[in-house]
Amino acid sequence: MIDQISKIYIKTTFQLHEEVEVFSWFRILFVENEGMAWGAKIPGTYGKLFLTLFRLVAIVGIGYWLWDSARKNASNVLLVAIALIFAGAMGNIIDSVFYGILFEDSVRNVATFLPEEGGYGTLFHGKVVDMLSFPLYDSVLPSWIPIWGGKPFTFFDPVFNVADVAISTGVGLLLVFNKKAFPKKTENVAA
Repeated sequence: MIDQISKIYIKTTFQLHEEVEVFSWFRILFVENEGMAWGAKIPGTYGKLFLTLFRLVAIVGIGYWLWDSARKNASNVLLVAIALIFAGAMGNIIDSVFYGILFEDSVRNVATFLPEEGGYGTLFHGKVVDMLSFPLYDSVLPSWIPIWGGKPFTFFDPVFNVADVAISTGVGLLLVFNKKAFPKKTENVAA
């Protein structure tokens, strides 16, 4: 819910690439992602459709994994991690599937919800709304650094959303608490 509320707020309040500096290291920057992480795209006429259909299949698999893990009384760490991944994936899928028909384009204007003329795309061809930017270092590198010295550099340039945070947190929990998430079963040995 937080993900969708924040995306709808940004989409209906900001123009594409509009930015608000909250702190020097945190900005709200409205961008739309047509493809995968960091704006990567699957080329071709059907690339976006293929990506959206793949995401739908993946969410079914993640949903089954969550249901099966809950049924088997898996550890709370595993259940929370899968739930975060599922919720984040669902948030981005909603954008990919529906935003093309629910909103008008955000280029040079603030998008309206359910425009009379129709949306900017078709079903399964929506763009994912991203808005969280943390440029922790945004300056020119010292000239003494070989190759890159004297050139502008931004550390942590990606722009992301709440759904991406949920997915990353879920994956991080699985990595950090791997032994708790996937405990080894011990066999009872009769003496």
